[in-house]
Amino acid sequence: MMSFVLIALKPVRLLAAALALAALGIATPATAEILTLQVDGGTSIQPVSVAIMSMNGGGRDISGIVSNDLSRSGLFQPIDPKAFVEQVGPDAAPNFSSWQTLNAQVVVAGKVIPAGDGSIRVQFRVWDIAQGRQIAGEQFATNAANWRRLAHMVANSIFKSVTGEPGAFDTRIAFIDESGPKDQRRKRLTVMDQDGANVHYLSRGNDLVLTPRFSPTSQELTYMSFGDADPRVFLLNIETGQREVVGNFPGMTFAPRFSPDGRKIVMSLEQNGAAAINVMNLQTHQVGALTEGSAIDTAPSYSPDGSRIVFESDRGGTQQIYIMNADGSNQQRVTSGEGGARYSTPVWSPRSDLIAFTRQKDGKFGIGVMHPDGSGERMLTDGFHNEGPTWAPNGLYVMWFRDLGQGPQLWQASIFGTPEQRVPTPGFASDPAWSASMSPN
Repeated sequence: MMSFVLIALKPVRLLAAALALAALGIATPATAEILTLQVDGGTSIQPVSVAIMSMNGGGRDISGIVSNDLSRSGLFQPIDPKAFVEQVGPDAAPNFSSWQTLNAQVVVAGKVIPAGDGSIRVQFRVWDIAQGRQIAGEQFATNAANWRRLAHMVANSIFKSVTGEPGAFDTRIAFIDESGPKDQRRKRLTVMDQDGANVHYLSRGNDLVLTPRFSPTSQELTYMSFGDADPRVFLLNIETGQREVVGNFPGMTFAPRFSPDGRKIVMSLEQNGAAAINVMNLQTHQVGALTEGSAIDTAPSYSPDGSRIVFESDRGGTQQIYIMNADGSNQQRVTSGEGGARYSTPVWSPRSDLIAFTRQKDGKFGIGVMHPDGSGERMLTDGFHNEGPTWAPNGLYVMWFRDLGQGPQLWQASIFGTPEQRVPTPGFASDPAWSASMSPN
């Protein structure tokens, strides 16, 4: 396990800076985020201009990773260091009036401190230029080999201090790496950091693997594997590599996903041409059916509190989204299918307020979000073969895969209207799953 130390840095004295701002007629309110997010996507967002001072040491480009994280979020516009009006140290306030002339809204200053025991520490402060005050100040320490994670933790802190929302930079993505000819694809279970770094292959590609899903602790994955027999659901410990079959069932198993407490797996079991939602207790291995009948019920996903499950079913004639209580009671359809729309792969947001889905309509495959009662449907992207949404742990971003004919790639977009972005992967990639945050937020 990786250990980290988090220490808050007290604000430096700002009397002279506050007086200078007062002379310029600039108000300095005590609180308020610099950027308020409209999660309903109602308005376009102007990115916050941020100046990130150099925080490098021993070949570790901390500031470069922080800048990349913030830029890819769609909410920040890093300023070119060549345009900086001054170099701000970690223990002094910036010249607020000078940064105002550059239209900078945020300045980040810090330093990297190596220690003799092989550890490394980064100290930093975040300054709100308009308000003339420090809005964050912390230091993180860990083994020097984990320095990239320190940078992601710094980016998380900046994101939260500016927006009031937790960042999702210190996270991992599980996905299926695809390589080789289109008709003979080699598919490997893979994990990487959310920015595409630290790629690790967890399978050799001998068997077909699909739909990896993280446990709540992000230390385990559940996934499907097609070997010589019917597809089976596996559990894999990412750190140790230990792998085990969840259970041997008479039919095929699909779409496994952990419960929020990590004690159960909900999945779809196929028998006699139908598929039902089943739940398995990982301690007792007891299995219970939550749905029954001749329909195809699949792609289950728990609500964050574990009280409800959303899933897709064709029981009404076409693929639509349904919600039920976690014990299988009170099953209700929430999508109308208006205009011939078909819905699949529903996933509940970590914030509880939205469900992401894949929609097929008018020959297009799109990724959208809606409220759990089916209202407020809004498409994040629409076009050719978009599929398989997964949520960032802060519930502000959705990732999916898109295949334009050459091979699948990962993309992400925010729920508040920032442009979609390609997620860097070593090659073709599908079936993404976003981990929980790996550090305090």
